[in-house]
Amino acid sequence: MNRSLRPVAPLFVTLVALAACSAPGDSGSDDAGSDSGPIKIAVVDARSGQLSSLGDWEWKGAKLAVDEWNKKGGIDGRKIQIKSFDDQGDPTIGTNLARKIAGEKYIAMIGTAESAVTIAMAPALKQAKIPNITSGQADALVEQKSEFLFLNGPTSTTYDTTLAKYLVQDKGFKKIAVITNNGSFGKGEHDAFSKAAKDLGITPVTDQVVTTDQKDFSAALSTIRSKKPQVIFIGSEEVEAGLIVKQARDLGITAPFAGAAPQGTPVFIDTAGKAAVEGTIVSSPYLGNDTSPAAQKFAAAYKAAYGEDAELHGAKAYDGTNILLTALKSSGVATGKELADAIRATQYDGLLGRFSYGADGVGITQTSIGVIQDGKLVAQK
Repeated sequence: MNRSLRPVAPLFVTLVALAACSAPGDSGSDDAGSDSGPIKIAVVDARSGQLSSLGDWEWKGAKLAVDEWNKKGGIDGRKIQIKSFDDQGDPTIGTNLARKIAGEKYIAMIGTAESAVTIAMAPALKQAKIPNITSGQADALVEQKSEFLFLNGPTSTTYDTTLAKYLVQDKGFKKIAVITNNGSFGKGEHDAFSKAAKDLGITPVTDQVVTTDQKDFSAALSTIRSKKPQVIFIGSEEVEAGLIVKQARDLGITAPFAGAAPQGTPVFIDTAGKAAVEGTIVSSPYLGNDTSPAAQKFAAAYKAAYGEDAELHGAKAYDGTNILLTALKSSGVATGKELADAIRATQYDGLLGRFSYGADGVGITQTSIGVIQDGKLVAQK
């Protein structure tokens, strides 16, 4: 998914440093063309801080995919080696990690789930010719126009267009309030949902923006309460979104909330409280572990490996890692642009649906609607 706590930092220092390093994607680099030894893949996500749950889910999904491939012999007899790097949800740390990954000869990267961090890393990874499959969803990722950047899920436009149509056309809501944060994820959600609603003839009754480190939302929520909305669109990460919903209920707001990926997670539900999130409407490409035989198989393997239930972010990382490994297999463990081209050419039936990448790096362009009932996300027919 597409999330960050801090604004994107300048990249010119990182790019100058990268220019002095050999690029793992270059055929002349020491390890890139090797046909022996482990295949090195970096997994970059927040493993500490408020967004650490994302990193934990992503790592487990990626590792599960790699473990399954390694149990079958790896790729062309070579084991796949993955290593976790903690970006702490910080774009500056992300750019430094991009340089480290390039210097340590990793040939591809999985992550991040935070759009701002991925955007910060994108120029450096492009310079180093390292393909990156991200779980971010901000439309700004596509705007990077990097041939080395791929999404393992839909963009905010897809999430929020599906959601807006459901709210307006299917439910008949006309009085919609909006609350988003000012981070990369929140801004992306704000812009995507606002456009989708406008296209349907809806102007929000109020449009509240909070900060990514805010804890008290009473002022914004009091304004929302005064407008008496039928539904409230929320564009914020799991923990903050949960706090917003909890405080809304404490203020007597009874209107349902609606949102994208974060609102379908256990962290959101646990932070807000089961009763507070009842009826929350969610747009997601993965509505649960029983939606298909493939999802059931994945969920069983995930539970066996980690002793906990799988959710969207683990599923996205699992799909993204399998797409990367499939491309490595079909290309004979190519690197650089050749590997990027192989990813783009990969057709993959994943947990989220059928992946088919275009020039923009987006491989899947649909979500479905679910509603939280009794603490669980349930698909709407």
